[in-house]
Amino acid sequence: MSDCSNNGCGCSATPTTNQPSPSIDHNRVQYRIENMDCPTEEALIRNKLGALEGVTGLQFNLMQRTLTVNHNLNSLAPIEAVLKSIGMQATQIKPTDTSAEKPAPKTKWWPLAVSGVTAILAEGVYWIQIGNHWAVIGLSIAAILLGGLPTYKKGWIALKNGNLNMNALMSIAVTGAMFIGHWPEAAMVMFLFAVAELIEAKSLDRARNAIRGLMDLAPDTATVRQQDGSWVDASANTVPLGAIVRLRPGQRIALDGVVTSGHSSVNQAPITGESLPIEKAEGDLVFAGTINETGSFEYRVTAEASNSTLARIIHTVESAQGSRAPTQRFVDQFAKIYTPTVFVIALLAACIPPLAFGYPWFDSVYKALVLLVIACPCALVISTPVTIVSALAAAARKGILIKGGVYLEKGRKLAVIAMDKTGTITHGKPAQTDFIDLSGDGSGVRILAASLAARSDHPVSLAIARAATEAGLTLREVTEFSAIPGRGVRANIDGHTYQLGNHRLIEELKLCSLELEAKLNILERQGKTVVLLANQTGVIAICAVADTVRETSRQAIAELHTLGIKTLMLTGDNIHTAQAIAREVGIDEAKGNLLPEDKLKIIEGLIKGANGNKVGMVGDGINDAPALARSDIGFAMGAAGTDTAIETADVALMDDDLRKIPAFVRLSRATANVLIQNIVLALGIKAVFLILTFTGQATMWMAVFADMGASLLVVFNGLRLLRH
Repeated sequence: MSDCSNNGCGCSATPTTNQPSPSIDHNRVQYRIENMDCPTEEALIRNKLGALEGVTGLQFNLMQRTLTVNHNLNSLAPIEAVLKSIGMQATQIKPTDTSAEKPAPKTKWWPLAVSGVTAILAEGVYWIQIGNHWAVIGLSIAAILLGGLPTYKKGWIALKNGNLNMNALMSIAVTGAMFIGHWPEAAMVMFLFAVAELIEAKSLDRARNAIRGLMDLAPDTATVRQQDGSWVDASANTVPLGAIVRLRPGQRIALDGVVTSGHSSVNQAPITGESLPIEKAEGDLVFAGTINETGSFEYRVTAEASNSTLARIIHTVESAQGSRAPTQRFVDQFAKIYTPTVFVIALLAACIPPLAFGYPWFDSVYKALVLLVIACPCALVISTPVTIVSALAAAARKGILIKGGVYLEKGRKLAVIAMDKTGTITHGKPAQTDFIDLSGDGSGVRILAASLAARSDHPVSLAIARAATEAGLTLREVTEFSAIPGRGVRANIDGHTYQLGNHRLIEELKLCSLELEAKLNILERQGKTVVLLANQTGVIAICAVADTVRETSRQAIAELHTLGIKTLMLTGDNIHTAQAIAREVGIDEAKGNLLPEDKLKIIEGLIKGANGNKVGMVGDGINDAPALARSDIGFAMGAAGTDTAIETADVALMDDDLRKIPAFVRLSRATANVLIQNIVLALGIKAVFLILTFTGQATMWMAVFADMGASLLVVFNGLRLLRH
């Protein structure tokens, strides 16, 4: 069913301006169309606007009531003229519009209430008078006009454009009932239909409010320091990059930033889903929408309101709603066949029995009218987007950002999940545990190793550099620095070339020896990552670094095993360290000494052998990007504040808690169950009433009740996922 607010104008939105359509120099425009929340309106727009020359693509978001048009026109006037011709005056959404979705116009209740009263009076007078008294006809017409005028208007527009949507079907059914003398029933059917649409619209608003609730997390104002040192409350949308914002205890953070002074604990649950507050001090990131709990601090703004982490989350969730899940595509295709098929059956049911078997025309036409009411597949079609949106919103609240319904549905089929080690299973903040000087130079060779390590951003290299600086050593100047992907780095210091890298690099340089292998074997079997410093003649130092395993990793792996999912570790670290970490957390299999291309080949092999099941990859670094992209579902760890991770990952985990992956799988499976339940429920009710109609036991008002009940049941069932 469509959102039928009794405004008497069909599907429309009040334009924000009365200015003519502007000349444009881009090929994409977005409109908000109030009351467009059902495939009946979508089909009408798609058929009419899709045929317009110059329109190259249409994307619908029924839950947010938005239409995106790709085109190569010089003006928006032709697009807006087509929308207006089918009764839909749309409000253009400007690219700079960062405001939340505007609520639908308030419904006028009194026409619907009077329609109900007159429909009941018509029934009462009919039974008292035992027939179609003039009072019955007058009351019925009043009820139909008060409750059904918007339906008739939208139905007429649909019929003019050759579209058999619900409004057209109901208009035909009610008109037919009046022609065969079923005045009270026609009035009651139209009233019940209007009530059903209103209830369904309010129910759908609950799913929309889940997204709107995310938008409301960030406050509208922020306390900003002025040039003269004073503090002024300003609109968050006007605060520039680099501005200093002050925050008091209990306040919500309005913009992303970096703490410049003070400290506090911040509740990041709205962004990352973390249950415990996070301590923030100078240099730490803070995110819009999170809550300052105890202390007071100042921070420097690093992102405008329209580009904050919260804004990107909202944009991602809204975009995900617009991407159709496989089940939704199937249901939409089914609906295109179902409605015209039932319409043809209704015509045959009206004509064949009287013409071929002498059956009364009155009874045959009545059955056909009941079939027209049953012909609407709205309960079936609306169930899928409501379910998907509810699941996406529930996941976003818990810090799991899913990029579309397709990944939400794939999650239930995950059979294998591969994951990186550093920063994923471990904290990614290793510390140097051993330094072995093989050159006899003491601190000199340690300075060389730390100088090369300081130029790399890998956590292991940073640990080596940090240990040297904490020991008070002064690093040397490095020239001709270059990275060796998956192996290490190379650079010049004082005219001499040095390499700092892993075991694989040293083997490729042919600098290994039996004595060196023995030393490395001891360290690696202790679960330590070994980094070696070499010059042109041999290895001159060994650095050993250890990382600590996240406590949540053990629980996450155990939960994945409970769900029947095999786990695999893929790391560039040595095989001994990989196996030691894998044993510690319970991972099924570990593979080490891997380059980015090696990880990619392993993922490709897993996909080939998955037999229809899906393969996931979890990572947090650039080295994982090829494998993440190739996997069926790529999970990015710790995506909060990271543009690239949010934009490129299939599923972005906003913090570093690996337990969000089994939570995602459980949500995916729950979503699949709800989708199946809704499809069975919607089709089952339709099937029952088709049988009741042909056996002569169904009436029009019963059919409307069934349609309304089915729609509400599938909507409420889908909304259950908001509490998952």
